[in-house]
Amino acid sequence: MEVKIINHSANPLPAYETDLSAGMDLRANLKDEFTLQPMERDLVPTGIYIELPAGFEAQIRPRSGLACKYGVTVLNTPGTIDADYRGEIKVIMVNLSKKPYVIRNGDRIAQMVISKHERAKLDLVEKLDTTKRGTGGFGHTGSE
Repeated sequence: MEVKIINHSANPLPAYETDLSAGMDLRANLKDEFTLQPMERDLVPTGIYIELPAGFEAQIRPRSGLACKYGVTVLNTPGTIDADYRGEIKVIMVNLSKKPYVIRNGDRIAQMVISKHERAKLDLVEKLDTTKRGTGGFGHTGSE
């Protein structure tokens, strides 16, 4: 599958870091570095614009290394980029740690996964089929 892309940054295009990676790394497109203070969130531009084929979405997800090592992650995750969106991809970053975190131009800040999706036709009914689980949720099946 091909995805049309415009890169208004000086950074490389999003890329898969290994042969079996599901996500492509997105990089910050910044004139000046900035510091994300503890418990602060901000919208980080990437300079990337894409045109997805119908039936596909781009999911924006955190990078596990940033979350584990620094407590920096992505809000609204996974964020969805619809096939009809043509604006710049921006990433909502949050610093959940107790230390300031500096974001610099070119830093890998998130990953983008391209996924096929279906459009559902909703069928309004009066009753749903019963299951063993029923209405149990939020830990209903236990922690083992």
